[in-house]
Amino acid sequence: MPKPPQTSPWWDAAKHADRRPFLLARGRIQRAIRRWFEQQDFVEVDTAALQVSPGNETHLHAFKTDLIEPDGSRRPLYLHTSPEFACKKLLAAGEKRIFTFAPAFRNRERGPLHHPQFTMLEWYRAGEPYETLMEDSCRMLSIAAEAAGASNLEYSGRIISPYEEPECITVGEAFQRFASIDLLGTIDTTGGTDRESLLRQADAAGVRCAADDTWGDIFSRVLVERVQPRLAEWRRPCLLLQYPVSEAALAMATSRDPRVAERFELYVCGVELTNGFYELTDPAAQRSRFEAEMAEKERIYGERYPIDEDFLAALAHMQPASGAALGFDRLVMLATGASHIEQVLWTPLPESGPRQS
Repeated sequence: MPKPPQTSPWWDAAKHADRRPFLLARGRIQRAIRRWFEQQDFVEVDTAALQVSPGNETHLHAFKTDLIEPDGSRRPLYLHTSPEFACKKLLAAGEKRIFTFAPAFRNRERGPLHHPQFTMLEWYRAGEPYETLMEDSCRMLSIAAEAAGASNLEYSGRIISPYEEPECITVGEAFQRFASIDLLGTIDTTGGTDRESLLRQADAAGVRCAADDTWGDIFSRVLVERVQPRLAEWRRPCLLLQYPVSEAALAMATSRDPRVAERFELYVCGVELTNGFYELTDPAAQRSRFEAEMAEKERIYGERYPIDEDFLAALAHMQPASGAALGFDRLVMLATGASHIEQVLWTPLPESGPRQS
């Protein structure tokens, strides 16, 4: 039988020549961002990729390995899904403004905007409000465009100016406007959620849900099917604000409304680019969230990751801070007009290879 057609490897000279302009632009963008952070009195840090815990979010999947000690004993370690735990330990150590271009690793993710290894740009401001991170995130757009020599940002036929003021909308407002769902009405003041109420409203909005979907599952379905497509239509960058506390990950609840957290996401041309928080510093509350996330992970995927006790110990000493994570490869794509993440990665992992029996 004939073999299926094979695409050229990334190291093929002709293919590399096609990708090279994107890769050179990547370097210019990275250097420009470094300069900007240094001008803002940030310190660049390098974080270890091997960690006791890769992160404790339900739907993030890690790469696992074993550390073999000189005596032959083994202990499991993971490649981190983001450098967040390590960065926060540095804040506990006394750093005030830090940033890192960190390799990050996520399993089960591959596509035009996803790659098993990618670069995460993270930065933290101790003692500063998370609204400052929104300004930082939007500034990254113009820095990238200028470094790439681009007048617009582009992805999948959508084009916006990097200099436009962002549109701002809360998650609650977005659910009401785009799906006629009263999201906050399904959350109580302790952060508890009413699955049946959200399910009824999702059904009325035409969002199909599974019988075993949790409140969080339904929330995600509505977000992906009804909200994100509408944000992609906007001709400006979009800041989606005030996520429900149950979807807050490592963010602190807002003092204005205990149902929502100080968390935002920046969308550009329909691409989720930045995730920012006012950081939770309560070890007990963080442990409770981690345990709930891992219980849900075990229910869905049959596995859980350990909790980094050293991180929780450091959290008790961490100064109040805001932090953001930006998908650097995606930013390069937007600034260069690339259609696939592998166009902007110097050495992408081949998509197929020998399968183990």
